Amino acid sequence: MAKNSTVFICSECGCEQSKWLGKCPSCNSWNTFYEEKITKTTNKNNFNENIISKPINLQDIKIEDVPRFNTGFEELNRVLGGGLVQGSLTLVGGDPGVGKSTLVLQLCNKIDVTGKILYVSGEESGTQIKLRADRLHVVKDNIIFLGETNMELIEDTIKDIKPQLVIIDSIQTMYSDDITSVSGSVSQVRECTSQIMQICKKQNISTILIGHVTKEGAIAGPRVLEHMVDTVLYLEGERYLIYRILRSVKNRFGATNEIGIFEMQDNGLSEINNPSTFLLSDRSENLCGTVIVPALEGTRTILVELQSLVTRTVFGMPRRTTLGIDFNKLNLLMAVIEKHLDISLGNFDAYTNVVGGIKIYEPAIDLAIAMTVLSSLKNIPISNDTVVIGEIGLNGEIKSVNLIENRVKESEKMGFKKCIIPKSNKDSIKGKYVIEIIGVSDLKEAIDEVIG
Repeated sequence: MAKNSTVFICSECGCEQSKWLGKCPSCNSWNTFYEEKITKTTNKNNFNENIISKPINLQDIKIEDVPRFNTGFEELNRVLGGGLVQGSLTLVGGDPGVGKSTLVLQLCNKIDVTGKILYVSGEESGTQIKLRADRLHVVKDNIIFLGETNMELIEDTIKDIKPQLVIIDSIQTMYSDDITSVSGSVSQVRECTSQIMQICKKQNISTILIGHVTKEGAIAGPRVLEHMVDTVLYLEGERYLIYRILRSVKNRFGATNEIGIFEMQDNGLSEINNPSTFLLSDRSENLCGTVIVPALEGTRTILVELQSLVTRTVFGMPRRTTLGIDFNKLNLLMAVIEKHLDISLGNFDAYTNVVGGIKIYEPAIDLAIAMTVLSSLKNIPISNDTVVIGEIGLNGEIKSVNLIENRVKESEKMGFKKCIIPKSNKDSIKGKYVIEIIGVSDLKEAIDEVIG
């Protein structure tokens, strides 16, 4: 029997309360509760209802190889940890127009799947999908299109055709008859994801959900949505830039924070196998306030260009602006420079940018940021064949960074001649490199070596 009830649901985390609250007790967000009428049914079956769990010794559990599908993209395989796991539930999010549907449709054409692929769209018609498929040269004849938003009908179709891969574009447009609220609401998104998870886990079907994002950049819907799925991928990039970054923020079958870099072209997304060469291709020589830093993204080392512009302020309060790095990091590093180098920056504006729109938040870029600020302030260029690596402490000391050999090796591979690293890291380097390695222990030593 169905039972009607009225609850108040937090739009941020999906917490349910019997009455309205100003502050959510679960996620501490303010004014996020809204009233919703829900029809709950008691005859829902779980996908593991026939499995009786018994305690077992951890040492007795046998590890089996996880079957994976080759997606046809080396970059996507790396982000997923080796390929798309059979029976997994993957959520792909990104800004409107960034290329989520394009990437997934290309995946349907390239993936190593012999069975049927079901593409369910609640936003576009079959004609629109066909036009995009022709533009992307999608020629596989095992792709089946379904324009539907009702989850019950989608479940019946999955049971009927038994596909190996299911695409839901997008999860926010789906609705279930068991929930009376409109599609896209917290309850509908959670219920639809639960239903698709049950049917696909039971039949061991790989599923990809495409999700909308909020203005803050997070996937729309309750936070529990990201906890329900196995893998969460974000496709990042600006419309006026040609490249796209696919980032893994959750992966139950591989490492997190892996990235894949793609280039948006007329015929879809193409892989960039050597992103360092791509990001440094337009670099100019003998410019003040610019330096190269080897940054880690997952297990990959990428050489990116940092730029800073320091100018005298014309207002009473100096302005600080950052693109691609944390705003508070720039303020902190400028305070360390003022304190330990006795350089006054209170009358200067500072602008820092990571070229290409890459976002980097690891501490190993601290020394590079400080060097670009000082280079721009003193109007002295940093040598083009120099890379800078290091974390800066509040007392001006240069702290060691992880995976230093990977960073040095990538810098040497790209043709750089000089590498400034923390002194504590220099003693631990075992390999022999042609590149000149200079260890520094504090800001004063670093500025003498980099700027002079």
